[in-house]
Amino acid sequence: MDYNYCCSDNAIAYIYGGPLQPNLYGEVKFLNVCGGTEVHVEVWGLPPYTPAHNSTMPIGPHGFHIHDGNTCEIGDPSDPFLSAGSHWNPTNQPHGNHAGDFPVLFSNSGYAKMIFFTNKFKPADIIGKTIIIHQNPDDYRTQPTGNSGKRLGCGVISKLC
Repeated sequence: MDYNYCCSDNAIAYIYGGPLQPNLYGEVKFLNVCGGTEVHVEVWGLPPYTPAHNSTMPIGPHGFHIHDGNTCEIGDPSDPFLSAGSHWNPTNQPHGNHAGDFPVLFSNSGYAKMIFFTNKFKPADIIGKTIIIHQNPDDYRTQPTGNSGKRLGCGVISKLC
């Protein structure tokens, strides 16, 4: 595999926690590769896993998406980052098949690291969009958001260099 990526073709989002998870931080890199994008995620400060109980949702694994907004303003501290908009869905697909739908993040003592490939976009397509980490797992069915719960962290996607 050739890791000599052209810097100008790549993107990054620095993730910061909000009032619900203030110690959350990390980064998501989007690398332009043949046929699509390689996504590298590394996050610290995720809340510990809590199983579902009665009518409460589990906390973790964490829903993780590209949203169509261009800012990470906190707004309402009890329901932060609504300014990040809705899930990015440029081809008007049902939830679970949005271009911005990603695998959930599994936390290990608050830390998550993952690399995956998508052919649904190139890094240049998502400059200015936002990344959101949610409190609950994505069910990949509920329309339009996957029932992922509150927004714990946010980052705006920008050119890597």
